[in-house]
Amino acid sequence: MLLVASKVLSKDKPVVGVNTDPERSEGHLCLPVRYTHAFPEALKKLCCGEFRWLWRQRIRLHLEGTGINPTPVDLHEQQMSLEQHSQAHRITTMLRKGNPYESFSKPNLLPIRSLNEIFIGESLSSRASYYEISVDDGPWEKQKSSGLSICTGTGSKAWSYNINKLAEQAVEEVLNIGKSQTGLDIPLNRDFIEKVTDLYNESLVFSPDDRRMFFSIREPIVNRVFSSSRQRGFASKSVNLLRL
Repeated sequence: MLLVASKVLSKDKPVVGVNTDPERSEGHLCLPVRYTHAFPEALKKLCCGEFRWLWRQRIRLHLEGTGINPTPVDLHEQQMSLEQHSQAHRITTMLRKGNPYESFSKPNLLPIRSLNEIFIGESLSSRASYYEISVDDGPWEKQKSSGLSICTGTGSKAWSYNINKLAEQAVEEVLNIGKSQTGLDIPLNRDFIEKVTDLYNESLVFSPDDRRMFFSIREPIVNRVFSSSRQRGFASKSVNLLRL
């Protein structure tokens, strides 16, 4: 479903998902499971207009710079080997040492639309990413992290949610510190901790038709050189990234 949605460029073309493996897949973005074994019924209802439209926002991605126009690798069909990762890293390093304007490309709109999220990071996951980030044309900030995730409302229930959600143990420890530092009578019973945890985690989820995006800095590294004033938040227009 996600792969199909990424290939459809027109906003006027509907996408219908059928869960072909209900035993192992929840099929959150697909038709109800009962239609897996009764698809003619679903098709009849679609043809008769017996359905409700659901609009889901997607994300567009523009790339600009050096060494960004090689033929892309579709990870659904191919995995890069360690040698390919190393070769890509060597090419990027050589381009940086050479003329910075050599092979510099104009803004290039990728021929895909992201339904869940976009993740920007190193091709070799053990390497940290160095970049500057600006949200909605705001001030630039130099950061170092394991990557950046930008999701839609649809994706706010998926990877982004699991990156940012809090466990009850963490909430309890923070409340304990707050109670000891302020002297406030904070009830630290299980029901209260569970309620606070649920309220925070629910705030990470937003509607699929919401035009905003939610960005998350994954495992930020903060020191004298790199900062991270906002590790997560909403963007109403754009998230700009300049790779260092």
